[in-house]
Amino acid sequence: MFNSLKGLLITLVSTMNGLRDPVTRQYPDSGTLGKRQDEPTPVQDRFMGFPALTWDGDVGEPFCTSCMVCIRQCPTQCMSSVMKDNPLHEEGKSSRRKIVDTFEINLNRCILCGICVEVCNFDAIVMTHEHEMSAFNRNSIRVDLPVLLEIGHKFQKETGWIPPTQRAKAQKDGEADAETAATGTDSQ
Repeated sequence: MFNSLKGLLITLVSTMNGLRDPVTRQYPDSGTLGKRQDEPTPVQDRFMGFPALTWDGDVGEPFCTSCMVCIRQCPTQCMSSVMKDNPLHEEGKSSRRKIVDTFEINLNRCILCGICVEVCNFDAIVMTHEHEMSAFNRNSIRVDLPVLLEIGHKFQKETGWIPPTQRAKAQKDGEADAETAATGTDSQ
């Protein structure tokens, strides 16, 4: 009998704690049961939303060369792409010989696994924080190149995104500068 009352007391205490400070919330509500907040539930930095393409602001073109590695590795085959010759390469302004002409992702089929991001050699695709793209029609969640670039540009601006290859290079240069400063010698 004592153990039954003890179990009931533990249940009542955890219920009261859950009402005061719930662990989960009903989307899009935020705050606690007694104190609601107007701002939406924050998205964590590591959240993986829908994929998008990134924009190279230095050259003025997408990072994507349409090499189709992401398309071949996608388990659901939800992407399609076509490449074209890069006009900026012919002018000598870009190092990319080919560039994406069309790119489409069927977000209904995408399982948000992130494999496309991992296999991309050009830092061209990212998993954004975009997660609210519902629609009433079945095929209305097919997004094409301009929309993918718009979502990617928004993500880059909001997060201060730097391509991982440039980030690694900057970190490597920073370590070399720190080493030079510590030894007091110049490597030139």
